[in-house]
Amino acid sequence: MDFAFTEEQLMIQDVARRIAREKIAPSAEHFDRTGEFPLDNIRTLGENGLMGIEVPQEYGGAGMDPIAYVLAIIEIAAADCAHSTIMSVNNSLFCNGILKNGTEAQKQKYVRAIAEGKEIGAYALTEPQSGSDASAMRCRAVKQPNGSWIVNGKKSWITSGPVAKYVNLFAMTEPEKGARGISAFLVDADRPGFIRGKTEPKLGIRASATCEIEFQDYVVEPDELLGKEGEGFKTAMGVLDAGRIGIASQAVGLARAAYEASVAYVRERKSFGQPIGSFQMIQAKIADMKCRLDAAHLLTLRAAWAKAQAEKSGGRFSTEASVAKLTASETAMYITHQALQIHGGMGYSKEMPLERYFRDAKITEIYEGTSEIQRLVIARNETGIR
Repeated sequence: MDFAFTEEQLMIQDVARRIAREKIAPSAEHFDRTGEFPLDNIRTLGENGLMGIEVPQEYGGAGMDPIAYVLAIIEIAAADCAHSTIMSVNNSLFCNGILKNGTEAQKQKYVRAIAEGKEIGAYALTEPQSGSDASAMRCRAVKQPNGSWIVNGKKSWITSGPVAKYVNLFAMTEPEKGARGISAFLVDADRPGFIRGKTEPKLGIRASATCEIEFQDYVVEPDELLGKEGEGFKTAMGVLDAGRIGIASQAVGLARAAYEASVAYVRERKSFGQPIGSFQMIQAKIADMKCRLDAAHLLTLRAAWAKAQAEKSGGRFSTEASVAKLTASETAMYITHQALQIHGGMGYSKEMPLERYFRDAKITEIYEGTSEIQRLVIARNETGIR
């Protein structure tokens, strides 16, 4: 088995690492404390091809593969998880679905603007009463005689919602059909009827702006339907498979940062006249952290490889994506917890980034499918029992 990366993959990794270390890491504490959206940093990511890594060059992207995407996300997340969240939504949730299901005109209009970092995209699936049960949505799009739709309803926990220009919206067009009555649309946030709620005050990833969005008689034009009418739920689930690889990568990067900080600390911190890294209980923690980190990393790379193969064959990679997302997110929680314990009082202080890592890690077990949902997906795919 060859674990070597290509020259192109290593190149995008190096670009991401440089931006992460020179621009994102020095400003991470400021954005976490203030909750400001890091627009300049996101523009820099876009200018360097990191907001559309898998987007073909003819649509403004870097034209690279899923492995390159994983390597880049890991580097950005290691500097700041919130930045990688914005990057992941633009790459996976927004661009991916349009590239698979959009028209040529939609790709040129929506994908190019996002991939080049000129605009911010969002993905609106969740509603106040429907999280894991996405098919229970109430947001309604009613078709008009001229072929347009009138949209009314609310979406919640929309990442980048406060700043997004374009939104991939999922709404019920034929409620009597349940999940098969959901359609996907591409909407412009600058038009009448698009109302942004307050930015949510979150535990972690605070620089990643999140809000509720309300639609009041919002008009969607016929050419803004994404894919076929009634196939929105299928589109949403396919996009989430790709998104879960992004979250797994994010979790790996975050876990790596916490692990590396811990290794450095146990070498320097002394107690009872010797480095605390010489104590067996600390050594056990380091060993367990290393094993879990490597496992999460390799499973995430496997999921990216499976996605690349599926794109060639038309197959699925949902099991590999869920395994990676579940393992990596729970690894991030475990490693940041252990890192905080190793650092003791200093880990609890905002003078060090450990407490931010700990707060940021929790969301990876929740968004784009909770750990409980990942276990359902894996078990159902393995057993065939629904």
